[in-house]
Amino acid sequence: MSKLTHSLVTAVVLAGCSRSDANASRSSAGSLAPASASADSIVTKRADRGRILGDTTAKLWVIMASDFQCPYCKQWHDARFNELMSKYVNTGRVRLGFINFPLSQHQNALPAAEAGMCAAAQNKFLPMHEALFATQPKWENLRDPRPMFDSIATAVGVNKPAYRECVDKHLTLPLIEADHDRWATTGINSTPTFFVGGRQVPGGADADVGAAIDAALGVAKKSN
Repeated sequence: MSKLTHSLVTAVVLAGCSRSDANASRSSAGSLAPASASADSIVTKRADRGRILGDTTAKLWVIMASDFQCPYCKQWHDARFNELMSKYVNTGRVRLGFINFPLSQHQNALPAAEAGMCAAAQNKFLPMHEALFATQPKWENLRDPRPMFDSIATAVGVNKPAYRECVDKHLTLPLIEADHDRWATTGINSTPTFFVGGRQVPGGADADVGAAIDAALGVAKKSN
């Protein structure tokens, strides 16, 4: 995983949410968080571990930079995420890491990211991830989406007092900000963006991550 950030390059994303204002650091095998993300915080450590899905022995990493309010992220999610999970993650072939890249033009992207990471701190990232995308049309234009996020978090089974403390005190905000800052400096300014084995997959919302995984696994198999 530590080689990932050395191979990132700026690429054209064909379909995705983007921003005009766009610090990368090395990550260890079991973490996506840079050292700047309040590494001493227990909540941060739990959230960082919680947003990584798949078998710890899987050698191939898939990194997904996403924004819960981005319609293109939802488009990709609705079309391809289940296949990614069932065919590659749940079978132990890859590890999937989620990178927060909330875009400034999406008014509720940051609180949605905080909701997702606070759920991740309780090992509820996947159901929260699914629920946030499923309900995106209901909360994307709300003046204050937090009551809805609270309801969603309760429905997916979080410990509500711990979740509320996490959200109210913004305990995962340093992790989210560090995610955004380090990936922005690699040239990424759109969501969704995917990396498979350190190589960016073109296409944005149309990215064929499965084909990229198959190719990477084929190369890996031949090299063994």
